[in-house]
Amino acid sequence: MSETRISESPPMLRPRSARIVLALAVVYFAWGSAYLALHVALESFPPLLLSGLRNLLAGIGLFVFAARSAHRLSAWPTPAEVRNAGIVGAMLVGLSSGLLVSGMRSVSTGAAAIIIATVPLFATMISAVAGYRVARGEWVAVGLGLAGIVVLNYGHASAASVSGSIVIVVAALCWAAGAHLASRLVLPADLFMSTALQIGLGGAISTCVAWLGGERITHVELLPIVAFIYLTVVATMAAYVAYAFLIRHTSPIVASSCMYVNPIVAVSLGALMLGEPVTIGTVAATVAILASVALSFWFDRRRVG
Repeated sequence: MSETRISESPPMLRPRSARIVLALAVVYFAWGSAYLALHVALESFPPLLLSGLRNLLAGIGLFVFAARSAHRLSAWPTPAEVRNAGIVGAMLVGLSSGLLVSGMRSVSTGAAAIIIATVPLFATMISAVAGYRVARGEWVAVGLGLAGIVVLNYGHASAASVSGSIVIVVAALCWAAGAHLASRLVLPADLFMSTALQIGLGGAISTCVAWLGGERITHVELLPIVAFIYLTVVATMAAYVAYAFLIRHTSPIVASSCMYVNPIVAVSLGALMLGEPVTIGTVAATVAILASVALSFWFDRRRVG
């Protein structure tokens, strides 16, 4: 039915394109604003437990929603699909998020942002090795995005430990590998059920590791609770559904372009809410990153035809 609608709609108003733009907007804003929300939430929550709990609760919430539809449509996932969702969730939420938090104990936010921005590069390399035809322009898009991130963080990244940097590189690689697996493995057909299983199982793994590692919530304040709710509902439930949609319907480069745009959103919110300065370098980096995203989106449309 969706194919019929696409054929009858004007090119600029095609449902697929509109959904992709909406999904990109959700992911860009939700994960970009998550930096500020994390800063507030960490006043009451230890880092790994915060990551695990928000994903676990978001997964449960999405599962309840998806289960009602699955019961109505008799479309419950098979054991193999549940297993595959668990593998992807372990990579994206359990390993990647957990390693990122561990690495940031000795790596500054700016340095971590530069390292995490290698996700699109890893995603492109993995896709190329797996047989995906990567055009030269797509490599240019990756290079522009990386250059923009370096300029954006120039002069702000403090010294980082070698071990911490290696851990975050592995986190970026795990995210890229998880995103690749999500596009190749057979997952539940229902987008909400698939996302619920991924973030729920990944969150459960992180929560168990945090609990066994001795992390506990010792005090609770109002603003951190509000930030935690925002992270759970917007930065996890909504953002992961949108990201899962992008993985299914766009190229790996477009889906991972959020790693370039998120720092722009974070810097903009910092300037508006925290009074952080916006320099010429910030503007130049923004232009380079937006050009990278535009190129990625253009090549994705050419690939689809």
